[in-house]
Amino acid sequence: MTKLTRREALSLGAAAFLTGILAGRTHVEAAEAGTLTIAFNVNLPSFDPTTGPSAVNPSIQAIYRSVFDQFIGQGPDLKFQPGLLTAWGWNDDKTKVWMDVREGVTWHDGSKFTPDDIVWSLERAAKQETGNPIQFIWSTTNNYKVEGNRITGDVVRFEPTFFKWMAFLTGYVLPKDYYTKVGAEGFEKKPVGTGPYMVDAYEGNSYLRLKANPNYFGGKPAFDTVIFKFVPDTTSRVAEIESGSSDVTLEIPYEDFDRLKKKSGLAGVATPISDIGMIFISNVDPMLDKNVRLAANMAIDKEAIIKRLLRGYGKPLSTLEAPEYEAYDASVKIPYDPEQAKKLLAASGYSPAKPVKFAIKTTRGFKPKDYEMIQAIVGMWRKVGIEAEIEVYEIAKHYELRAAHQLGPAAFYNWGNAIGDPTTSTGFAMFGPSPHSAWKTKDVDDMLGPLWVEKDEAKRIAGWKAAIKYIAEQGYVIPLLQYVQPIVYKSSLKVTPNVSGALQPTLVSKG
Repeated sequence: MTKLTRREALSLGAAAFLTGILAGRTHVEAAEAGTLTIAFNVNLPSFDPTTGPSAVNPSIQAIYRSVFDQFIGQGPDLKFQPGLLTAWGWNDDKTKVWMDVREGVTWHDGSKFTPDDIVWSLERAAKQETGNPIQFIWSTTNNYKVEGNRITGDVVRFEPTFFKWMAFLTGYVLPKDYYTKVGAEGFEKKPVGTGPYMVDAYEGNSYLRLKANPNYFGGKPAFDTVIFKFVPDTTSRVAEIESGSSDVTLEIPYEDFDRLKKKSGLAGVATPISDIGMIFISNVDPMLDKNVRLAANMAIDKEAIIKRLLRGYGKPLSTLEAPEYEAYDASVKIPYDPEQAKKLLAASGYSPAKPVKFAIKTTRGFKPKDYEMIQAIVGMWRKVGIEAEIEVYEIAKHYELRAAHQLGPAAFYNWGNAIGDPTTSTGFAMFGPSPHSAWKTKDVDDMLGPLWVEKDEAKRIAGWKAAIKYIAEQGYVIPLLQYVQPIVYKSSLKVTPNVSGALQPTLVSKG
C-alpha cells in the first residue's frame, strides 16, 4: 500500500475547518474527475471480512464488497445473482450441495482464481479456530470435491439459509495460496481480493484509498480512485458534503438531509432499507420480570419518535421482521399504552415515585438520531416508572460486549438483515446458542431450535411466525423501527440506493 500525496492528504483535512472557510459558498463543485470520495460513518477495524466481530457489522460491507467478491452476489434490490459462483443448489433429498465456479477471474496480485479458492474459503470458515462468527453455518456442509468447475459437498446438517449466507456477512472468498503464504498478519498489511477495487493506501481510523481493478470480471468501475474517509461524527459528515470535501455521505440527521438535498450542486435520496432499530434485552435483573419488559415496550411512542426526531423517515415495528423479510407478520402489534405500562409496573411494586432502575447502552452518531432516540425513550420510560441511565459506546464495543454476553439489561442496536430470512433476524438475535443474541432462555431456544433444520419451507416460515409472536408477547426484545437511509451526494453523480444499506462505490456513477 502506498502513501497519499500531500495534495490528497490535505484534502482529507478537518471538515469543520473547511466548513468555516467555505461557509458563504452556495454552490458545490463537481466531483474531481476519476476520484470518488465518500465520507463514511464507521471505521474499518480489519481487512479480513470473514473473521472477528467486524465481519458481522453490516455497515462495513460496502468496503468489503469493494475489495472482495462473495460466493453469491446480491443486487441493490436484494435479489440474488451470480458472484464467484454462477449456479448453485441442493440435490433432491438435500443431502448434497453443488456449485458452479466462474471462469476467467484473477486475484489482485495477478494469480488465477480457481475452485480450490472456493473450497479453501468454505473449509476455513467452517473451522472454529479461524474465528468466523458464522462458523456454525459454514460447518453444516463438508467433504467438498472438485470436478472441473463444479464443486460438490456433503450436507452434515441441513441449513436452509446456507446459500443465502453466501451473499451475506462473512460470505467472502479469499485467496488460498496468497493467504497461506503471508498469514493473517501479512493479509492485513496487504489484502488481496478479486473485487472491483484494490487496496492502495490505508491509515487506520482516518482513510482507505482504493484503485480500480482493470481486470475485474464485472468490468472496470466508473472511478479510478475511491477514498473512504472514516467520519463517525454526524456533524463532520454534514460538513464534509456541504463543504465539497467529500462527494457523497450517508446516515446524517434527517433535518440536514432535507436541507442539503435542496442546495445547489447537491442531491439526495432516502430509501427504506433492511436495517431495523431495536433495543436488546438481556436475561438479567430487572429484565427477568415480564412486567418490566412489557412495560418498557408499551411505554415507547414509536410514531412520535419517527415524526419528531426522524422527520417521518421510518416505519414503526413490533417484531424484528421488516416488511421485506419473509416472516413479516403485520398482525403482531405491541401497542403504545403508557397506562397499561404503569399498571404492569405497579404489579411488580414500581411507580414513577419508586422506579425500576437499569442502564441502557447506545451509540451516538452511528445512525441518525440514535442517541436522541434513546434520550426520548428514557423520558417516556420515566413517566411510567422506569429510570434508565444512558451509557454511550462505540459500535465496536457493542460487538465485543454482545459476544461476551455482557450488554447489560438494555442496549440499542441497528440490526441488518439483507437476505430477509427470519433466521438472520429473529433467529440470530434471539436464539441462545447464537453469539449474536442477548436474551438466552430455554423457552425461546426450544421453539427456535427445530426451525434451523426444517426442510419444509412453508412449515419453516409458519414456525418462525409463531415464535416471533411469542417473543413479542413475552417482551423479550424491544423492536423500534425500520430505517430509511439518507444519502446526500454531488448532483454531478448518480447514486443507486441499496436496500441492504451498503453504499458501494460500484453503485455510484458519473451523472
